[in-house]
Amino acid sequence: MSKVVLVTGASSGIGKSIASLLTNKGYKVYGTSRNPNKTGFDFEILPLDVTNRDSIQNCIQLIIEKEKRLDILVNNAGMGITGPIEDTPTEEMKRVFNTNFFGAIDVIKEVLPHMRNHKRGQIINITSIAGYMGLPYRGIYSATKGAFELAMEALRMEVKEFGVTVVNLAPGDVATNIAAGRYHTPVFDNSAYKENYQANLELMNAHVDTGLSPDIMAKKVYKILQKKNPKVHYKVGGFMEKFSIVLKRILPDKMYEKLLMSHYKL
Repeated sequence: MSKVVLVTGASSGIGKSIASLLTNKGYKVYGTSRNPNKTGFDFEILPLDVTNRDSIQNCIQLIIEKEKRLDILVNNAGMGITGPIEDTPTEEMKRVFNTNFFGAIDVIKEVLPHMRNHKRGQIINITSIAGYMGLPYRGIYSATKGAFELAMEALRMEVKEFGVTVVNLAPGDVATNIAAGRYHTPVFDNSAYKENYQANLELMNAHVDTGLSPDIMAKKVYKILQKKNPKVHYKVGGFMEKFSIVLKRILPDKMYEKLLMSHYKL
């Protein structure tokens, strides 16, 4: 029987590429979107708002009623945020945490009982290389992904006895429409950060525009699903993106900070 897969945030970008590839590989895939009115998908797409517990429960229950099981969760839904921490509204920070951290965990909470009942399951969390370091003007986004990475390290140990595996897959810059969907703190005329923030907004958008194809992420997810004993962490990105994680581990803090500030022209 084909394995049943749920891919959150599958209406575009990384999620859509993952859902399409797994469908072509013979999996029974359900994708989700907050507004699933688009057409042209080669997989079934369901309504799901990860910040709404009723929405999560309804989505998972629908899949269980139709398939009697859920074998794989690809936890991909998320949102970006940019801005100086001082200038960014706290409510917007909370909104991103509710999506990237609490929302993703709430989906896992709803899925785990079904996986435990079948004594097997795979959860792949799409995190971010940004979660390994505090990036200027993306500090809140880094915080959501970093917190999620750590929580999932703990979850992996908690659920191993039930036959459930948990993997974190961290991409660098990927050419998607995430920049359009981010919350951008406005560049306020009276902001102390006006010039540096504006310059870094342009740099961030350029990085996304020249990022890796989301198809590369999809292929990585498929490879992970073929492994009997997957690693805790995987990274997908350019050489310097992945090497930056190594440098953070081996360099003194101030030296690493100086490298980051130089890269972001601060």
